[in-house]
Amino acid sequence: MHVTMWGFDVELDERLVDTSADDLCDQLSEYEQGARRSFDADVHIPDSFTGDVMRAMLDIPYGETRTYGQIAEVVGSHPVAIGQACGRNPVPLVVPCHRVVGSDSLGGFSAAGGTDLKRALLAHERDEETEQLVLSAYRS
Repeated sequence: MHVTMWGFDVELDERLVDTSADDLCDQLSEYEQGARRSFDADVHIPDSFTGDVMRAMLDIPYGETRTYGQIAEVVGSHPVAIGQACGRNPVPLVVPCHRVVGSDSLGGFSAAGGTDLKRALLAHERDEETEQLVLSAYRS
């Protein structure tokens, strides 16, 4: 399933989410408009290392970030492996991999738009005024 957020096309594996595609699109639209901070959808988390990282990402509150190193401590791994698992996240936004950052940089983002979208998502969750300044650069 493809959704467009601030002009960027993001792919989500809807098979892993227990809600209809229409409902998920509505929730993502509400998130983009600032009316939603979390998603009402059960995510089927794989029983794997990536699943452990996904569970840790789900624990990061709206508007906050964690470093790859902090997530590595939670799951007993290395920050590089956390970055790789974030890149394999099949449901970005719903499982907020954009909230995982480097200790000295923004880090990467595998969805279309890359770090530009990641920066915009973080700004959106932190500050309305900053959000408008950042997002205006990405709207066509």
